[in-house]
This record gives sequence, structure tokens and C-alpha cells, in this order.
Amino acid sequence: MPLARAEFRTELESVLHNKLTLSHPIFDILFDPAQPDIETLRKVALQGYQLTKHFLEYIETLFFYCPPGRNKRRLLHNMYEEETGRISGTKNHVRLMQDFLRALGIDDDVRDSAAPLPATRELIDYRMENVKDPARYHIGAAAVMIASEGQNLETRGAEARDTLFKRVYGLTDADLLFFSVHQAEDVQHVQHGLDLVADICGTDQKQAEALYAVEHTCDLFYEMYEGIFRQYKAGTL
Repeated sequence: MPLARAEFRTELESVLHNKLTLSHPIFDILFDPAQPDIETLRKVALQGYQLTKHFLEYIETLFFYCPPGRNKRRLLHNMYEEETGRISGTKNHVRLMQDFLRALGIDDDVRDSAAPLPATRELIDYRMENVKDPARYHIGAAAVMIASEGQNLETRGAEARDTLFKRVYGLTDADLLFFSVHQAEDVQHVQHGLDLVADICGTDQKQAEALYAVEHTCDLFYEMYEGIFRQYKAGTL
């Protein structure tokens, strides 16, 4: 028998918050104020950019397949902000990430020639395959709207990514708009994702698959950082 909607929604949120990727040791290196490591940050940022390039397509596809009603309207607002930045008063979110890369000293040619590492590619493909299959819509929604949007809500201690980058690397608020915008916007987006997935998972199987999708997507984020970290330890980063 499936969980009641409210109980299932709470369980989805609990899985998300129990899978914190900012605990990965790569962030001990990135956020060490005594020894800022701009080169490693550049490598991590370039992998993050591989994810950002695909995010609008995830949201567009989820919108396309979403049943009419409140959840579809919310996805429309999310899509509009990703594409234009007008709700937050900024700009297209890919352009915000490009601004961050330039602030790190990464020129556009280097940015555009960068390729995803295998673990990064696995994360990209897992989400894309699920959002594009109507039969796995609930899995794609859980992976994107809960697990992926939820990454931007994580903090180390009481500090968010933008605060840490500003303090450790001397970046400006304008350089870090990609992170501060998502830190604010994704609080609501995750709540909307929890509502959407709770609404469409009315069977034991769908609930189990959605819970696994949240857990597995967070694990894939962790593995992406692990792939970078392995190169760092091997001296090949």
C-alpha cells in the first residue's frame, strides 16, 4: 500500500537532506581560506558548467509532459527564469554561470572546449533519459526538481557556496550571481518538486522509484566530485 501523500512527501525531503554532497573532501580543498586553490576550483567549475548547459532542457521536457494544473504552471515559471532571469532580475542562467567562469579567469575558448568527465556524463545522461521518457516522468521529476535543485540549498556550517567563494577567493557579488540566485530560487523550486512528485506517485512502485531517484541522483553528484578528486590526488587534474 503506498504511503499517504504527506508522509511520502516528507520521506522524499528526508532522503534529499540525508545525502549532502558538500561533505565531499574536494570542498575541504576548495574552501580552505589558508590555501585557496583556484586551479582546482576552475576544474570543478568547468564540470559544473557541463551540468548547467543541460538544465533548461530538463525543465522544458518536464513542462511538456506535465499534466495540466498547478504543477505545470510552476514549471513554466521555473523555465521562464532559467531562460531569461527576469524573475530574479538577473539574466539567463547559463550566462550567469559563464560570468562565474570568466571571474575565475577561464576564457570562452577553454570553457567551450571542456568536456564532461565520465561521472559527470553519467549524471547528465541519467537525468536526460528519465525526463524524456513519459513512463519514467516521476523518476525524472524527482532527479531534477528535488535532488538536483536541492544541491543549491546545501551549506557548509551556516555558509552557502556564494558566501564561501567570496570569502576565500575574493570574488564579487556580481561574479557569484549564479549561486546566490539559485540559493534563493531553489528553496521554492524544491518545494514545488516535492509537491509534483508527491502528486504523481500514487503506487508503491512509483514511490519507491522516486525515492531511489533522489538518492541515486545525489550519489551521482557525489561521484562527479569524486571523479575530479581522484584526478587531483593522482596529479592529473
